[in-house]
Amino acid sequence: MARYENSYEYEPDLAGAGLAIGIVMSRFNQDIGEGLLGACTSELKRLGVADCAIDIATVPGALEIPLVLQTMAQSDRYDALIALGAVIRGDTYHFEVVSNDSCRAVMEVQLDTGIPIANGILTCEDDDQALARMQQKGSDCARAAVEMANLLRAIGERPA
Repeated sequence: MARYENSYEYEPDLAGAGLAIGIVMSRFNQDIGEGLLGACTSELKRLGVADCAIDIATVPGALEIPLVLQTMAQSDRYDALIALGAVIRGDTYHFEVVSNDSCRAVMEVQLDTGIPIANGILTCEDDDQALARMQQKGSDCARAAVEMANLLRAIGERPA
């Protein structure tokens, strides 16, 4: 039901059947990455995404994620993509560089290609914080990817 008279409102759609999802996971902080991945793929399957419609690529670290996302997006094989990884604060400025540049590049790929990307690259103060967030964030990314893929499809299919 539309909130405004004579307007059309797109409803959130979390039906994953028929969608193809690409996931890129950083192997740096691998235990956290694997936790994110497990939660993400479990939620994708719960939403109806078929096992054979989920492709997973791993890369050395968060800064390598955007290039593989871009390659996947340009392949026209995926309805949505998911970036997973963890950047843990250390004693140097490197944390800020990796956090900021990976996030910026993920957003650029999304906007440049028109393929939605759920950003699950955690930026945390320490391992405990990352471990506490990984399950929820992995699941959240699965839902965001499915919802955005369906929303973009619905916008494209709505008659003028």
